[in-house]
Amino acid sequence: MAWEATERARQYLATEHGVVHRDWGGQVPIALVYPNSYAVGMSSLAIHTLYRFFNAQHGIVCERAFAWLDRPDEDAGPPLTLESQRPIGEAAVIAISVSFEMDYFHVVSLLQRAGVPLRATDRDDSAPLVLLGGPAVSANPAPLAPLADAMLIGEAEPALSSLAEALRQEAPAGRSSLLTALATLPGLYVPRHQVGRAVQRLYLEDLDAWPTASTVIAPRASFGDMHLIEIARGCQRGCRFCLAGQLYRPMRQRSMAHILQQARQGLTYHHKVGLVAAAVSDYAYIDELVTELRALGIAISVSSLRVRPLSPVLLQALQDSGAQSITLAPEAGSDELRLAMAKGVTHDDVLRAAELAAGRFAALKLYYMVGLPGETDADVDEIVTLSAEVQRAFGRQVVVNVTPFVPKAHTPLARVAVADERVIAERLRRLQSRCRSARLQFRAESAWQARVQTVLSRGDEAVGEALLALPDSNPRHWLRDARAIGLDVDRYLAALPADESAPWDMVIIDGERG
Repeated sequence: MAWEATERARQYLATEHGVVHRDWGGQVPIALVYPNSYAVGMSSLAIHTLYRFFNAQHGIVCERAFAWLDRPDEDAGPPLTLESQRPIGEAAVIAISVSFEMDYFHVVSLLQRAGVPLRATDRDDSAPLVLLGGPAVSANPAPLAPLADAMLIGEAEPALSSLAEALRQEAPAGRSSLLTALATLPGLYVPRHQVGRAVQRLYLEDLDAWPTASTVIAPRASFGDMHLIEIARGCQRGCRFCLAGQLYRPMRQRSMAHILQQARQGLTYHHKVGLVAAAVSDYAYIDELVTELRALGIAISVSSLRVRPLSPVLLQALQDSGAQSITLAPEAGSDELRLAMAKGVTHDDVLRAAELAAGRFAALKLYYMVGLPGETDADVDEIVTLSAEVQRAFGRQVVVNVTPFVPKAHTPLARVAVADERVIAERLRRLQSRCRSARLQFRAESAWQARVQTVLSRGDEAVGEALLALPDSNPRHWLRDARAIGLDVDRYLAALPADESAPWDMVIIDGERG
């Protein structure tokens, strides 16, 4: 089995370009881990940015690892780095970028498979230092605090130079010296040294100062046929349910000159560029940018589009680039519920967007949520009504994607109760039936998964202890298993009083706790 894992890693490595191979001798080795598949992880620009930075540093070598390469049920042996096929437990630092709460289970599994003690307090100098970061960790560090030696809160770039220096200077002296040094750095939270201390979220003021684009050409990645480039960060819209609008504020944009430079560099291997932002169509110079890219012979793809404004120039560029579908997010079925969520999009706006897209693409994907605060059965029925009207305006296939609402830390809806699982399940069944009758394709995330995400996103260290106590629990049954060992699961699903402290209050955004 170990031989098979090594051979699979080598096969993946053989498809890539831009990989850095460095000897570990005399270096501080970092295992840079994405706790999901290779395909998803190599589509994360955070992985590309960190890989580029650390491998440019004197005295540091960085190699990548993933929860799995081909499939989740593959070899359960020690996770290996891709570059040298070493067990990640042999690295001095295991740095894990966590984007989604459901990947917490993979973080625990990875460390367990690597033979690394799950609790930070059980590790000695023979164990790697476990450093966590990413959006989920930055929003609420508490659930993974028992597992983490250190956590980077916010955007990594402002901390990387001082972090690298601390690793070079203090890692040879041992765990205690390194943790003491990390605890002094802005944006670094060391649970064992800083219990109860607030941490200021980091953010990068000048995006142009740090190129955020594909570093390793990875054809087997989810977007392996394109060169990914971040064009903006944050969002100015302020939707009441959205974490990105809070955690990554203020909205910042890269200059057109910077983006075009990155696009030209990507032409070595790709003639398609993937533009990445919370909403690509919100970029102030989007028409000029896509016109310049097309003039260079570059095809484009986008991570997301806003219902309003929706640029005809951008749509034409996507059509000319061979895009088969676009995605829009009305979020709710009725104007009243969208207004309550501060979505800023009306029924007529969605129909106008569909008319603009008509005849250009084979499919239009619509994203909605169910279980939003104040939602009624009539609001849910409006999802099908609106989608059917969109399909008539669009003239081709419309796909309805529905996810149950999950309250996120720091958002205006962070403290609301979540709807009963049976109510959500029934609304999803009703939507599926009505969509089938309307000849709309229907996809949905399950009600149980949203409840698990809620407990993890709003959890405290007791939730983290339950994660560590149940390393082999199936995520589908984790709430049941956590109840069995004494975790008050319902507490995290109920409304959190406004005058009660929240686990994420320790994270300071814009100079204020929480």
